[in-house]
Amino acid sequence: MAETLQTGLVRAPQLVRAAQVAREAEVRQSANGVRFATYGETGVAAPDLDRMLEAVPAAIVASLNANTYYFVPLALRENADTFEQGGVARPTVTVPEQAMVAGEYTDEYSDAAICHRNVELGSGKRGVFISTRLMGDRFALSFEFFINVAHAFVDQAGVPEAFAELAWKQALENVRGETSLDAWESRNLALGRPANAEPEVFATARRGRGARPVEAMRSRAFGAVAPMVTAAAVDEKERALFVESAFSDAVAIYLLSLALDFDYSELREREYPLLAPAALAARLKLVAELFPPNAEYEFAVKYRRRA
Repeated sequence: MAETLQTGLVRAPQLVRAAQVAREAEVRQSANGVRFATYGETGVAAPDLDRMLEAVPAAIVASLNANTYYFVPLALRENADTFEQGGVARPTVTVPEQAMVAGEYTDEYSDAAICHRNVELGSGKRGVFISTRLMGDRFALSFEFFINVAHAFVDQAGVPEAFAELAWKQALENVRGETSLDAWESRNLALGRPANAEPEVFATARRGRGARPVEAMRSRAFGAVAPMVTAAAVDEKERALFVESAFSDAVAIYLLSLALDFDYSELREREYPLLAPAALAARLKLVAELFPPNAEYEFAVKYRRRA
């Protein structure tokens, strides 16, 4: 907690309404047209921020006109405001309709913070307030920004038919894993399985007596025998949700790969298995064809060689 030099008294960290930040912060445009602003002690170096913002291809930026991205130390969860106690500002829940932003990091405010918060600014404009100080590193901050960009883009542009066909074909082939919990659950529900169904771990094909053809093993998943899926058995609402989630995820991962190098395993979650690398590569290559990288950015998928 900060102290003043003159009195030595504890100074409460700056806490303001998000709407005020939107009014007073200088809104700029990145070289590719993303509207953004920074406020407070973000801890993000300008070159790193520029590299992240400018990774978004122009074709995607065109769908983000309603959004301005505000990079702030901490955006507080819904219902967070402050009261004074012994000269120290602490989180409480007295003004539920007001979105609040902390201009610097404190442990108290971090407990009340959220990774991002969307705030309607009027006239069809939206502020996306991203908490830079909740992110442990450049990777986490970039992915938080890109997943927000991806969802905003899909809300405006929808899902390309080519991607929908690819993702659904992979689902019908029981390709292992997914790219997010939302995609994982909606894919299961679309195919008439429990949302948290666990796929069977495929045995490795072996040569010699008793070995099963790979094609036969591919028919087995989510239990001893995978039932054939008929058109009548498909939940079309969940199928649409799956395709939308899968596309949002693919766009976000694609943008992340443009901004920095990373190992796919860094995206691992405990709630679901990651999508098989070859299946993800197919999705990302299609996204790259649809939305080519900006100049000075390069898309590449590299496979790790087995020892």
